[in-house]
Amino acid sequence: MKPTIYIGADHAGWQLKETLEEFLRNRGYQVIDMGNDHLVNGDDYPDFGYAVAKRVTTDPGSEGIVLCGNAQGICMVANKVRGARAATGFSVDEARTTRTDDHSNILCLPARFVTTAQAKGIVAAWLETPPAPKERYERRLRKLEEIENAERA
Repeated sequence: MKPTIYIGADHAGWQLKETLEEFLRNRGYQVIDMGNDHLVNGDDYPDFGYAVAKRVTTDPGSEGIVLCGNAQGICMVANKVRGARAATGFSVDEARTTRTDDHSNILCLPARFVTTAQAKGIVAAWLETPPAPKERYERRLRKLEEIENAERA
């Protein structure tokens, strides 16, 4: 069964988000758009990064995709949510390793730096790459959780 995909973008990523929604639906994914539902110049990426991260962390088995101009700001926002493991994806290989090495659950795309074809390839690779079940990676995830817990105490 394919995971639900929560997706969101600011004005810089809005058009690519719309294209990726159709791409994902055509591949059989349930896609839930967390905004914006229309282009709003001057909107703020924290609104969408937070909305997607909150849904991914409260809906077990779901995944998230967020877009902004360079992917960094929206990635920072998503990682503020406990349980979010947001990672940028500028290439297919990078997207795969964020899954195998870091068990990312939110992919952050730089809409100004990837073409539509590149974005589709990155998204497909990320979704098709399962997290590695190796003990080393699981140990790292436990350490991330310990840091989250310590910082929020």
